[in-house]
Amino acid sequence: MPAPRAVPLLLASLLVCPLVSPPSPPLAVAAAGPTSYAVPNGGHGGDGRDGAVTRKDRGPRTWRVGPGQELAVPSAAAAVAGDGDTVLIDAGTYAGDVATWTQDDLTLRGVGGRAHLRADGRSAQGKAIWVVAGDRTRVDRVELSGARVPDRNGAGIRAEGTDLTVTRSWFHDNQTGILTGADPASDVVVRRSRFSRNGAGDGLSHNLYVGAVRSLTVTGSHLWGTDVGHQLKSRAARNTLVGNLVSDATSTGSYSIDLPNGGRSLVAGNVVVQGPRSENATLVSYGAEGLVGPSRRLWVVHNTFVNQRGSGTFLALAEGSRATLRNNLFVGPGELAVGGRVAARGNRRVGPGAFVDAGGEDYRLAAGSPAVDRGVGVPRRWRPRWEFAPPARQVRRPTVGRPDLGAFELR
Repeated sequence: MPAPRAVPLLLASLLVCPLVSPPSPPLAVAAAGPTSYAVPNGGHGGDGRDGAVTRKDRGPRTWRVGPGQELAVPSAAAAVAGDGDTVLIDAGTYAGDVATWTQDDLTLRGVGGRAHLRADGRSAQGKAIWVVAGDRTRVDRVELSGARVPDRNGAGIRAEGTDLTVTRSWFHDNQTGILTGADPASDVVVRRSRFSRNGAGDGLSHNLYVGAVRSLTVTGSHLWGTDVGHQLKSRAARNTLVGNLVSDATSTGSYSIDLPNGGRSLVAGNVVVQGPRSENATLVSYGAEGLVGPSRRLWVVHNTFVNQRGSGTFLALAEGSRATLRNNLFVGPGELAVGGRVAARGNRRVGPGAFVDAGGEDYRLAAGSPAVDRGVGVPRRWRPRWEFAPPARQVRRPTVGRPDLGAFELR
Protein backbone atom coordinates (compact mmCIF):
# COMPACT_ATOMS: atom_id res chain seq x y z
CA MET A 1 0.00 0.00 0.00
CA PRO A 2 1.24 3.52 -0.66
CA ALA A 3 2.30 5.63 2.28
CA PRO A 4 -0.46 7.75 3.88
CA ARG A 5 -0.73 11.14 2.33
CA ALA A 6 -2.06 14.50 3.41
CA VAL A 7 -4.94 15.75 1.31
CA PRO A 8 -5.13 19.41 0.30
CA LEU A 9 -7.95 21.43 1.77
CA LEU A 10 -9.22 22.65 -1.61
CA LEU A 11 -10.34 20.09 -4.19
CA ALA A 12 -13.26 19.82 -6.60
CA SER A 13 -16.75 19.21 -5.19
CA LEU A 14 -18.77 16.04 -5.74
CA LEU A 15 -22.43 15.48 -6.51
CA VAL A 16 -24.14 13.91 -3.51
CA CYS A 17 -27.38 11.95 -3.12
CA PRO A 18 -29.61 12.61 -0.09
CA LEU A 19 -29.59 10.66 3.13
CA VAL A 20 -33.09 10.15 4.48
CA SER A 21 -33.74 9.29 8.12
CA PRO A 22 -36.39 6.62 8.69
CA PRO A 23 -39.71 7.82 10.08
CA SER A 24 -40.34 7.05 13.73
CA PRO A 25 -43.18 4.64 14.50
CA PRO A 26 -46.19 6.13 16.29
CA LEU A 27 -46.55 5.99 20.05
CA ALA A 28 -48.78 3.26 21.39
CA VAL A 29 -52.21 4.48 22.50
CA ALA A 30 -54.16 2.76 25.23
CA ALA A 31 -57.35 1.20 23.94
CA ALA A 32 -60.67 1.02 25.75
CA GLY A 33 -62.27 -2.30 26.70
CA PRO A 34 -61.86 -4.92 29.43
CA THR A 35 -58.63 -6.84 29.74
CA SER A 36 -58.15 -9.87 31.98
CA TYR A 37 -54.61 -10.46 33.20
CA ALA A 38 -52.65 -11.97 36.04
CA VAL A 39 -49.82 -10.00 37.60
CA PRO A 40 -46.85 -12.18 38.61
CA ASN A 41 -45.13 -11.96 41.95
CA GLY A 42 -42.82 -9.25 40.70
CA GLY A 43 -39.51 -10.00 42.40
CA HIS A 44 -36.23 -8.56 41.20
CA GLY A 45 -34.17 -10.23 38.50
CA GLY A 46 -34.94 -12.93 35.97
CA ASP A 47 -35.99 -12.21 32.43
CA GLY A 48 -39.49 -11.12 33.33
CA ARG A 49 -41.28 -13.98 31.55
CA ASP A 50 -42.44 -16.06 34.53
CA GLY A 51 -45.99 -14.65 34.86
CA ALA A 52 -49.19 -15.99 33.29
CA VAL A 53 -51.38 -13.64 31.29
CA THR A 54 -54.76 -14.09 29.62
CA ARG A 55 -55.85 -11.29 27.29
CA LYS A 56 -59.52 -11.17 26.25
CA ASP A 57 -58.74 -8.48 23.73
CA ARG A 58 -55.59 -7.46 21.91
CA GLY A 59 -56.01 -3.68 22.02
CA PRO A 60 -53.03 -1.69 23.31
CA ARG A 61 -53.08 -0.64 26.95
CA THR A 62 -50.92 1.33 29.35
CA TRP A 63 -49.17 -0.24 32.35
CA ARG A 64 -47.88 1.74 35.35
CA VAL A 65 -44.72 0.58 37.12
CA GLY A 66 -43.15 1.80 40.34
CA PRO A 67 -43.42 1.88 44.13
CA GLY A 68 -47.09 1.93 45.06
CA GLN A 69 -48.18 0.87 41.57
CA GLU A 70 -49.76 -2.49 40.82
CA LEU A 71 -46.56 -3.50 39.05
CA ALA A 72 -43.59 -2.74 41.28
CA VAL A 73 -40.73 -3.33 38.83
CA PRO A 74 -40.26 -3.25 35.04
CA SER A 75 -39.67 -7.02 34.82
CA ALA A 76 -43.22 -7.54 36.10
CA ALA A 77 -44.50 -5.48 33.18
CA ALA A 78 -42.41 -7.54 30.77
CA ALA A 79 -44.38 -10.59 31.89
CA VAL A 80 -47.84 -9.14 31.21
CA ALA A 81 -47.56 -6.51 28.49
CA GLY A 82 -48.81 -7.23 24.99
CA ASP A 83 -48.02 -6.00 21.51
CA GLY A 84 -48.57 -2.26 21.10
CA ASP A 85 -48.65 -1.54 24.84
CA THR A 86 -47.07 1.37 26.69
CA VAL A 87 -45.15 0.81 29.93
CA LEU A 88 -44.77 3.94 32.08
CA ILE A 89 -42.02 3.53 34.70
CA ASP A 90 -41.91 5.94 37.63
CA ALA A 91 -38.61 7.74 38.14
CA GLY A 92 -36.37 6.05 40.68
CA THR A 93 -33.79 3.29 40.92
CA TYR A 94 -34.67 -0.34 40.17
CA ALA A 95 -31.67 -2.24 41.48
CA GLY A 96 -31.03 -5.71 40.06
CA ASP A 97 -34.21 -5.72 37.98
CA VAL A 98 -33.56 -7.02 34.46
CA ALA A 99 -35.96 -8.09 31.73
CA THR A 100 -36.48 -9.53 28.27
CA TRP A 101 -39.08 -7.67 26.19
CA THR A 102 -40.58 -9.81 23.42
CA GLN A 103 -43.56 -7.61 22.50
CA ASP A 104 -43.79 -5.76 19.18
CA ASP A 105 -44.62 -2.03 18.94
CA LEU A 106 -43.86 -1.54 22.63
CA THR A 107 -43.16 1.83 24.27
CA LEU A 108 -41.05 1.92 27.46
CA ARG A 109 -40.95 5.37 29.07
CA GLY A 110 -39.71 6.88 32.32
CA VAL A 111 -42.21 9.21 34.02
CA GLY A 112 -41.31 12.13 36.29
CA GLY A 113 -37.64 11.84 35.31
CA ARG A 114 -35.44 8.97 34.20
CA ALA A 115 -36.16 5.47 35.45
CA HIS A 116 -32.78 4.03 36.49
CA LEU A 117 -32.23 0.33 35.83
CA ARG A 118 -29.06 -0.57 37.74
CA ALA A 119 -27.72 -4.04 37.02
CA ASP A 120 -26.19 -4.81 40.43
CA GLY A 121 -24.60 -8.00 39.08
CA ARG A 122 -27.68 -9.34 37.29
CA SER A 123 -28.43 -9.71 33.59
CA ALA A 124 -31.20 -10.98 31.31
CA GLN A 125 -30.08 -14.09 29.41
CA GLY A 126 -26.48 -13.34 30.35
CA LYS A 127 -26.56 -10.44 27.87
CA ALA A 128 -27.94 -7.15 29.15
CA ILE A 129 -30.11 -5.26 31.60
CA TRP A 130 -32.79 -5.21 28.92
CA VAL A 131 -32.88 -7.66 26.04
CA VAL A 132 -35.23 -6.12 23.47
CA ALA A 133 -36.40 -8.98 21.26
CA GLY A 134 -39.61 -7.40 19.90
CA ASP A 135 -39.86 -5.29 16.78
CA ARG A 136 -40.38 -1.50 16.56
CA THR A 137 -39.58 -0.80 20.23
CA ARG A 138 -39.42 2.76 21.57
CA VAL A 139 -37.38 3.52 24.71
CA ASP A 140 -37.64 6.96 26.29
CA ARG A 141 -36.20 8.58 29.40
CA VAL A 142 -34.47 5.59 31.01
CA GLU A 143 -31.04 5.17 32.57
CA LEU A 144 -29.21 1.83 32.38
CA SER A 145 -25.93 1.24 34.21
CA GLY A 146 -23.54 -1.40 35.47
CA ALA A 147 -24.14 -4.25 32.99
CA ARG A 148 -21.34 -6.81 33.24
CA VAL A 149 -21.36 -10.40 31.95
CA PRO A 150 -18.62 -13.04 31.53
CA ASP A 151 -18.20 -12.54 27.76
CA ARG A 152 -17.56 -8.81 28.39
CA ASN A 153 -20.44 -7.73 26.17
CA GLY A 154 -22.85 -6.79 28.95
CA ALA A 155 -25.09 -4.07 27.51
CA GLY A 156 -27.58 -1.59 28.83
CA ILE A 157 -29.77 -2.70 25.92
CA ARG A 158 -29.14 -5.71 23.68
CA ALA A 159 -31.35 -5.09 20.64
CA GLU A 160 -32.37 -8.31 18.89
CA GLY A 161 -35.60 -7.19 17.22
CA THR A 162 -36.14 -5.12 14.09
CA ASP A 163 -36.20 -1.31 14.57
CA LEU A 164 -35.29 0.44 17.82
CA THR A 165 -35.78 4.10 18.76
CA VAL A 166 -34.09 5.47 21.90
CA THR A 167 -34.65 9.02 23.15
CA ARG A 168 -33.65 11.08 26.21
CA SER A 169 -31.83 8.14 27.79
CA TRP A 170 -28.48 7.56 29.51
CA PHE A 171 -26.19 4.54 29.29
CA HIS A 172 -23.17 4.54 31.58
CA ASP A 173 -20.64 2.22 33.21
CA ASN A 174 -21.73 -0.80 31.19
CA GLN A 175 -19.44 -3.01 29.14
CA THR A 176 -21.41 -1.73 26.12
CA GLY A 177 -24.08 0.98 26.12
CA ILE A 178 -26.29 -0.34 23.31
CA LEU A 179 -25.38 -3.44 21.31
CA THR A 180 -27.40 -4.57 18.29
CA GLY A 181 -27.22 -7.62 16.10
CA ALA A 182 -27.18 -7.84 12.31
CA ASP A 183 -30.57 -7.19 10.68
CA PRO A 184 -30.65 -5.73 7.15
CA ALA A 185 -34.29 -4.65 7.65
CA SER A 186 -33.70 -2.76 10.91
CA ASP A 187 -33.50 1.01 11.46
CA VAL A 188 -31.89 2.20 14.70
CA VAL A 189 -32.53 5.78 15.89
CA VAL A 190 -30.88 7.48 18.89
CA ARG A 191 -31.89 11.02 19.82
CA ARG A 192 -30.98 13.31 22.72
CA SER A 193 -29.22 10.56 24.67
CA ARG A 194 -25.99 10.14 26.62
CA PHE A 195 -23.36 7.39 26.57
CA SER A 196 -20.51 7.61 29.07
CA ARG A 197 -17.79 5.43 30.57
CA ASN A 198 -18.94 2.26 28.82
CA GLY A 199 -16.41 -0.34 27.66
CA ALA A 200 -14.78 -3.42 29.17
CA GLY A 201 -11.25 -2.18 28.52
CA ASP A 202 -10.63 -4.80 25.83
CA GLY A 203 -11.07 -2.60 22.77
CA LEU A 204 -13.97 -4.78 21.60
CA SER A 205 -16.74 -3.09 23.56
CA HIS A 206 -17.94 0.44 22.96
CA ASN A 207 -20.27 3.24 24.04
CA LEU A 208 -22.60 2.49 21.11
CA TYR A 209 -22.10 -0.55 18.86
CA VAL A 210 -24.54 -1.12 16.00
CA GLY A 211 -24.28 -4.22 13.84
CA ALA A 212 -25.10 -4.69 10.16
CA VAL A 213 -28.52 -3.01 10.16
CA ARG A 214 -30.20 -1.02 7.39
CA SER A 215 -29.63 2.38 8.97
CA LEU A 216 -28.39 4.19 12.05
CA THR A 217 -29.41 7.77 12.91
CA VAL A 218 -27.85 9.56 15.90
CA THR A 219 -28.74 13.20 16.65
CA GLY A 220 -28.44 15.56 19.63
CA SER A 221 -26.48 13.03 21.69
CA HIS A 222 -23.36 13.14 23.86
CA LEU A 223 -20.93 10.22 23.71
CA TRP A 224 -17.80 10.39 25.85
CA GLY A 225 -15.24 8.63 27.99
CA THR A 226 -15.27 5.05 26.75
CA ASP A 227 -12.73 2.60 28.21
CA VAL A 228 -10.36 1.75 25.31
CA GLY A 229 -13.21 1.09 22.85
CA HIS A 230 -14.75 3.47 20.33
CA GLN A 231 -17.24 6.19 21.20
CA LEU A 232 -19.46 5.06 18.30
CA LYS A 233 -19.08 2.03 16.05
CA SER A 234 -21.58 1.21 13.31
CA ARG A 235 -21.71 -1.41 10.58
CA ALA A 236 -24.99 -0.01 9.25
CA ALA A 237 -25.48 0.26 5.49
CA ARG A 238 -26.52 3.90 5.99
CA ASN A 239 -25.33 6.19 8.78
CA THR A 240 -26.64 9.67 9.62
CA LEU A 241 -24.74 11.33 12.48
CA VAL A 242 -25.86 14.94 12.95
CA GLY A 243 -25.48 17.49 15.75
CA ASN A 244 -23.69 15.38 18.38
CA LEU A 245 -20.80 15.89 20.81
CA VAL A 246 -18.36 12.97 20.66
CA SER A 247 -15.45 13.30 23.05
CA ASP A 248 -12.76 11.17 24.66
CA ALA A 249 -12.40 13.67 27.53
CA THR A 250 -9.62 12.14 29.68
CA SER A 251 -10.40 8.54 28.73
CA THR A 252 -8.40 5.96 26.78
CA GLY A 253 -10.93 5.72 23.94
CA SER A 254 -9.88 4.65 20.45
CA TYR A 255 -11.67 5.92 17.31
CA SER A 256 -14.18 8.68 17.99
CA ILE A 257 -16.35 7.45 15.09
CA ASP A 258 -15.75 4.05 13.51
CA LEU A 259 -17.63 3.00 10.37
CA PRO A 260 -15.65 -0.21 9.77
CA ASN A 261 -17.59 -1.45 6.73
CA GLY A 262 -18.17 1.88 5.03
CA GLY A 263 -21.74 2.46 3.90
CA ARG A 264 -23.56 5.55 2.70
CA SER A 265 -22.75 7.91 5.53
CA LEU A 266 -23.26 11.52 6.54
CA VAL A 267 -21.26 13.04 9.41
CA ALA A 268 -22.51 16.61 9.77
CA GLY A 269 -22.65 19.32 12.42
CA ASN A 270 -20.80 17.32 15.08
CA VAL A 271 -18.12 18.30 17.56
CA VAL A 272 -15.56 15.48 17.68
CA VAL A 273 -12.78 15.73 20.27
CA GLN A 274 -9.88 13.29 20.49
CA GLY A 275 -8.41 13.44 23.98
CA PRO A 276 -4.74 13.42 24.98
CA ARG A 277 -4.97 9.80 26.27
CA SER A 278 -6.65 8.30 23.22
CA GLU A 279 -5.14 4.93 22.30
CA ASN A 280 -5.69 5.50 18.56
CA ALA A 281 -4.58 8.64 16.76
CA THR A 282 -7.47 8.62 14.23
CA LEU A 283 -10.69 10.52 14.93
CA VAL A 284 -12.94 9.15 12.15
CA SER A 285 -12.28 5.79 10.52
CA TYR A 286 -14.13 4.60 7.41
CA GLY A 287 -13.89 1.07 5.98
CA ALA A 288 -11.03 -0.19 8.17
CA GLU A 289 -12.48 -3.72 8.33
CA GLY A 290 -13.40 -4.00 4.66
CA LEU A 291 -15.93 -2.13 2.52
CA VAL A 292 -19.24 -4.03 2.41
CA GLY A 293 -22.26 -3.25 0.27
CA PRO A 294 -22.72 -1.06 -2.79
CA SER A 295 -22.02 2.35 -1.21
CA ARG A 296 -18.54 3.55 -0.37
CA ARG A 297 -19.39 7.23 -0.01
CA LEU A 298 -18.86 9.46 3.01
CA TRP A 299 -19.90 13.11 3.41
CA VAL A 300 -18.24 15.12 6.17
CA VAL A 301 -19.88 18.54 6.44
CA HIS A 302 -19.76 21.43 8.95
CA ASN A 303 -18.05 19.52 11.76
CA THR A 304 -15.58 20.79 14.34
CA PHE A 305 -12.73 18.30 14.81
CA VAL A 306 -10.30 18.69 17.70
CA ASN A 307 -7.13 16.67 18.20
CA GLN A 308 -5.54 17.02 21.64
CA ARG A 309 -2.79 14.49 20.97
CA GLY A 310 0.62 15.50 19.68
CA SER A 311 -0.13 14.00 16.26
CA GLY A 312 -2.88 12.14 14.49
CA THR A 313 -5.22 11.75 11.54
CA PHE A 314 -8.61 13.40 11.37
CA LEU A 315 -10.05 11.06 8.72
CA ALA A 316 -8.74 7.62 7.69
CA LEU A 317 -10.33 6.12 4.55
CA ALA A 318 -10.10 2.64 3.08
CA GLU A 319 -8.74 2.40 -0.43
CA GLY A 320 -11.63 2.40 -2.89
CA SER A 321 -13.78 4.77 -0.82
CA ARG A 322 -14.67 8.39 -1.59
CA ALA A 323 -15.20 11.25 0.84
CA THR A 324 -16.46 14.80 0.39
CA LEU A 325 -15.35 17.36 3.01
CA ARG A 326 -17.09 20.74 3.20
CA ASN A 327 -16.89 23.60 5.71
CA ASN A 328 -15.19 21.69 8.53
CA LEU A 329 -12.96 23.18 11.21
CA PHE A 330 -9.79 21.39 12.32
CA VAL A 331 -8.08 22.17 15.62
CA GLY A 332 -4.73 20.72 16.63
CA PRO A 333 -2.04 18.79 14.77
CA GLY A 334 -2.53 15.96 12.32
CA GLU A 335 -3.17 15.06 8.72
CA LEU A 336 -6.54 16.01 7.29
CA ALA A 337 -7.15 12.67 5.56
CA VAL A 338 -5.30 9.56 4.41
CA GLY A 339 -6.37 6.84 1.97
CA GLY A 340 -9.29 6.80 -0.46
CA ARG A 341 -10.31 9.68 -2.73
CA VAL A 342 -11.11 13.00 -1.12
CA ALA A 343 -12.77 16.15 -2.47
CA ALA A 344 -12.24 18.93 0.07
CA ARG A 345 -13.43 22.53 -0.09
CA GLY A 346 -14.07 25.29 2.40
CA ASN A 347 -12.25 23.61 5.31
CA ARG A 348 -9.96 25.52 7.66
CA ARG A 349 -7.53 25.03 10.53
CA VAL A 350 -8.02 27.32 13.51
CA GLY A 351 -6.71 27.70 17.03
CA PRO A 352 -8.67 27.42 20.31
CA GLY A 353 -9.19 31.20 20.34
CA ALA A 354 -11.79 30.81 17.59
CA PHE A 355 -14.27 29.43 20.14
CA VAL A 356 -16.16 30.60 23.19
CA ASP A 357 -14.38 28.19 25.58
CA ALA A 358 -12.40 25.41 23.93
CA GLY A 359 -11.02 24.25 27.30
CA GLY A 360 -14.56 23.67 28.52
CA GLU A 361 -15.63 21.96 25.26
CA ASP A 362 -17.77 24.92 24.26
CA TYR A 363 -16.97 25.08 20.57
CA ARG A 364 -19.50 27.73 19.62
CA LEU A 365 -17.84 30.43 17.57
CA ALA A 366 -16.50 33.51 19.31
CA ALA A 367 -17.27 36.92 17.84
CA GLY A 368 -14.58 37.75 15.33
CA SER A 369 -13.68 34.08 14.76
CA PRO A 370 -11.98 33.43 11.39
CA ALA A 371 -14.65 30.80 10.79
CA VAL A 372 -17.50 33.31 10.52
CA ASP A 373 -18.99 33.70 7.02
CA ARG A 374 -16.24 31.58 5.44
CA GLY A 375 -18.32 28.61 4.30
CA VAL A 376 -18.93 27.52 0.73
CA GLY A 377 -22.31 26.48 -0.62
CA VAL A 378 -23.59 23.10 0.52
CA PRO A 379 -26.54 21.29 -1.09
CA ARG A 380 -29.57 21.45 1.15
CA ARG A 381 -29.98 17.68 1.18
CA TRP A 382 -26.83 17.12 3.26
CA ARG A 383 -26.57 20.43 5.07
CA PRO A 384 -26.82 20.00 8.89
CA ARG A 385 -30.11 21.34 10.22
CA TRP A 386 -29.24 20.69 13.86
CA GLU A 387 -26.65 21.83 16.38
CA PHE A 388 -25.73 20.09 19.62
CA ALA A 389 -26.82 21.74 22.88
CA PRO A 390 -25.77 20.46 26.33
CA PRO A 391 -26.35 18.23 28.11
CA ALA A 392 -27.89 16.20 25.26
CA ARG A 393 -30.23 18.18 23.04
CA GLN A 394 -30.47 19.43 19.51
CA VAL A 395 -31.45 22.90 18.36
CA ARG A 396 -32.10 24.21 14.88
CA ARG A 397 -29.06 25.61 13.12
CA PRO A 398 -30.01 29.04 11.82
CA THR A 399 -29.28 30.40 8.37
CA VAL A 400 -27.54 33.77 8.76
CA GLY A 401 -26.06 35.03 5.49
CA ARG A 402 -23.08 33.07 4.26
CA PRO A 403 -22.61 29.89 6.31
CA ASP A 404 -20.04 29.77 9.10
CA LEU A 405 -17.52 26.95 9.24
CA GLY A 406 -17.79 24.19 11.80
CA ALA A 407 -20.58 22.75 13.92
CA PHE A 408 -22.18 26.06 15.00
CA GLU A 409 -23.54 29.18 13.35
CA LEU A 410 -22.78 32.43 15.16
CA ARG A 411 -26.01 34.02 16.41
